[in-house]
Amino acid sequence: MFEYSLDELARTISSYTWVLFRVASVFMTMPVFGTQLLPARVRLFMAMILTLLVAPQIPLAPELDPLSLGTWVVIAEQILIGAAMGFMLQLLFQIHVLAGQIIAMQMGLGFASMNDPSMGISVAVVGQVFTMLVTLLFLTLNGHLVVIEVLVESFTTLPIGETLGAADFYTLVLRFSWVLAAALLIGLPAIIALLIVNLSFGVMMRAAPQLNIFSIGFPLTLVFGLFILWVMLGNVGAEYQALAAESLVWLRELVRAS
Repeated sequence: MFEYSLDELARTISSYTWVLFRVASVFMTMPVFGTQLLPARVRLFMAMILTLLVAPQIPLAPELDPLSLGTWVVIAEQILIGAAMGFMLQLLFQIHVLAGQIIAMQMGLGFASMNDPSMGISVAVVGQVFTMLVTLLFLTLNGHLVVIEVLVESFTTLPIGETLGAADFYTLVLRFSWVLAAALLIGLPAIIALLIVNLSFGVMMRAAPQLNIFSIGFPLTLVFGLFILWVMLGNVGAEYQALAAESLVWLRELVRAS
C-alpha cells in the first residue's frame, strides 16, 4: 500500500492548483481559444490536460492554505499573469480588425456590418475578413503551439509566488499606441489610394458640375476599394509574420523569458 501523508497531498494539490489558474486564464482570454466559438467546457478541459502535463515539471510551488489571505493573493497573481498574456495576444488580432474598420470607412463599406461570432458584436465586413485571415494564419503557422511553449516556460522564468511589476503593466498599456500605429500602417496604402480616387472625383465635379457625384462616385469608389483590397491581400502574410514575431517577442518579455 502506498502511504500518502496529508502534507504531501496538500503540496500536490497546491502545485496543480497554481498551474491550473494561470493556464485557464490564458485559455479564457487568448484569441481563437478564448472566443465564444469554443465552449467554456472545452477550454477548461484543455486547461486541465495541460495542467496535468506541466505541473510535475515546474519548480516547487508554495503550499496551499485555503484559509490564508496569501493563498488568495497568489491565485489573483496567477489569474492576472494569464490574463495579461492573453491580452497581449489579443492586440495582434485587434490590429487587423482596426485596419479593416479603417479601410471599410474609406471605401464606403462602413455601413456593411455583420455579427462577429467570436466576440458577439457587430463589426465591418472588411474587418471580419481580416479577422478570419489572421485566425487561419495563426493556426497554420502554429502560433498556438508557440503560445503554449511560452506559457510552459513562464513557470520557470516567472515562478509561482512572483508577480508582474508596475513597469510590466505600464509597458502593456503602451502597446495600445502600437496597435493604432500598426493598424494605420496596414491601411495606409488603401487610404492613400482611395484619397486619390476621391480627389479625382472632386476635380471631375468642378469640371462638370452637372454630374451627380453621389450616383457616380459611390459605386466607383466601392469598385476601386474592392480592387485595392484584393491587391492588399497579397501582402497580408508578410505583414502578419512581422507583427506576430513582434507580438511573441513582447509576450516572452512579459513573462521574462529569454
